Amino acid sequence: MFLLPEIEGFLLCPTPQGWLDQALQHPDILLIDHANCEKKAAGTALTLLFRHVDKEMLQYRLSRLAREELRHFEQVAELMKKRGIAYRMISASRYAQRLHAHIRKNEPGRLVDTLIVGAYIEARSCERFYRLAPFLDEELQTFYLSLLESEGRHYRDYLEMARTYSPEPIKSRIAFWGEVERDAILTPDTEFRFHSGAVA
Repeated sequence: MFLLPEIEGFLLCPTPQGWLDQALQHPDILLIDHANCEKKAAGTALTLLFRHVDKEMLQYRLSRLAREELRHFEQVAELMKKRGIAYRMISASRYAQRLHAHIRKNEPGRLVDTLIVGAYIEARSCERFYRLAPFLDEELQTFYLSLLESEGRHYRDYLEMARTYSPEPIKSRIAFWGEVERDAILTPDTEFRFHSGAVA
């Protein structure tokens, strides 16, 4: 069962009010970039599946995750079509780039960091769905709240895999990534995106 306090205890800052205001002003961009994020999440999972074929837990958890993320993409695309929002190319936010810049280059650190980053991205998505839901129309609110359980499970799965495949405790790495993620969220951005900071 998803519990927001669990996510809030992991994330070091809430989504800024400025981002919420912009999300409500740009519902088309919100859905387009949400669709992009679901595809990227599936792609990341598939990349790890091919890179780490010897890790049984990872193979099982991420194959399931990839299927769920692609189904979420399909659901967002259906909502967009229903609302007359054309799917078009938009630039990516700098959020993932800001995180990925700090991933270690050598294994097993590279895998452990990638999994922790995955946990933070899923947790932030979860938190944003929860924060947005009260301000959305009934259909979109119901959809976003329906995503909380699966996205919360993805966050926990990524953390469990990081602990499993790390040769040492990951508490210090989680703390490190918490600060990186907080800075990525609080850094002003020039364009609104699902994972952007508030636009300056």
